[in-house]
Amino acid sequence: MAVRGRVCRVTPSTVARTPAPATPDAPLRTWGGTHSWQPARRVAPRDEGELGVVVADAAAEGLTVRAMGAGHSFTGAAVTDGVHLSLDHLSGIEAVAPQPDGSSLVTVRAGTRLHDLNRLLAALGLAMRNLGDIDRQSVAGAISTGTHGTGARLGGLPTQVRGVRVVAADGAVRSASDAAAPGSPDRELFELARLGLGAAGVLSAVTLEVVPAFWLRAQEEPWPLDRVLEELDEYVDGNDHAEFYWFPGTRRALTKRNNRATVDEIEAWAAARAGGLGAVRTAGARARALLDEEVLSNGAFEVVNRLAFAAPGLVPRLNAVSARALGAKTYVAPSADVFVTRRRVRFVEMEYALPRAALRGVLDELDAWLRASGEPVPFPVEVRFAAADDVWLSTARGRETAYVAVHQYAPMPHQRYFSAAEQIFVAAGGRPHWGKMHTRTAEGLAAHYPLDDVARVRADVDPGSVFRNAYTDTVLGVAAG
Repeated sequence: MAVRGRVCRVTPSTVARTPAPATPDAPLRTWGGTHSWQPARRVAPRDEGELGVVVADAAAEGLTVRAMGAGHSFTGAAVTDGVHLSLDHLSGIEAVAPQPDGSSLVTVRAGTRLHDLNRLLAALGLAMRNLGDIDRQSVAGAISTGTHGTGARLGGLPTQVRGVRVVAADGAVRSASDAAAPGSPDRELFELARLGLGAAGVLSAVTLEVVPAFWLRAQEEPWPLDRVLEELDEYVDGNDHAEFYWFPGTRRALTKRNNRATVDEIEAWAAARAGGLGAVRTAGARARALLDEEVLSNGAFEVVNRLAFAAPGLVPRLNAVSARALGAKTYVAPSADVFVTRRRVRFVEMEYALPRAALRGVLDELDAWLRASGEPVPFPVEVRFAAADDVWLSTARGRETAYVAVHQYAPMPHQRYFSAAEQIFVAAGGRPHWGKMHTRTAEGLAAHYPLDDVARVRADVDPGSVFRNAYTDTVLGVAAG
């Protein structure tokens, strides 16, 4: 695809290498354990040419084709009884084209994992403008399901896509970009391929707009939930990236504010490192910071959830202890190190995109249901924000958005909690995250998205319905052909 400016071809030393997929006989599973399946055939093409041959052969045999990256979707987006593709060999950066405005267009192979991409970009002095809080996904999987971070002036990962290469059902590679004329076939292919659950074909490469590397000042602080909600507009609009975690059964939240670090702040961090302090934290704050990280993410949090599973009646007290244990901390670090959180505790998740103005009412209703039902929920509710965008299938399409994510420890029952939460979200005009659990269908989602346009493009680029599966049939409608 064409990019503006000087193109820098990346040397082999900057190409990421990822591990081979699991043994062929093992069932495929999603990370959260929500789906398990056995495809008819598994293939890991070594390059784009081989990918085209594999897809064309499958189509000729009447088999459907689906690709899976890290399996981090909780939905059945990657499930197939046909040909399962691993794109792990299609990894690394192909080219970098600096732009006049200081950004760069970086062409990335679709199987590149986000953590590899962050490392490769950092080596080039570049970074993603915004990221989600998990970096295990592939680039193709993340953009195809609408992965997002937080920031009232920023969109999700698909808004950072400027071009795509897509392998069609006949094995041919088609390029499309945002430079194509609105309404043209190439532009419509681009619109569906940058966030379309793989319904437009198999992504082989993506061109992303990235920015010069930057550092963030991260501030984490416990607040009363009522304060967060009363000061919400100031809190969200006054920070580059703002989010919070609310512990069910309590009125306490952990706020997280990330803003571009100044030169002085970065120099202070470096001076503290040189002085043996390790970061811009006192020794006592470091101990509290470690506690906070563990309570929210991993070791101690695993213990909390195992206790909740063994004795659900303890959950209100466990949440109260977790909320009280949180402490304030501030540190400075490269952007990707701040955005990303390690997630070792297995969970299932539902997330809905809401009109931002509806957030307070939704949390009040969810709080009331949790208190009345006594449902044991040891995971905090996560709330993030995004700007309105114009991506066809974006959950933030056309409106300022608040994302509310509910989680449950994987071994614990989640159905009653998620069903109640979903009813509250839908009544408020919510849209489900494409990669997280929900029960919506195309009939209801047509009020939010141009599904007629989606169907028209699918019929054009995939007349034989090679790239469909049960999930795309459910949420996008049954493909023609």
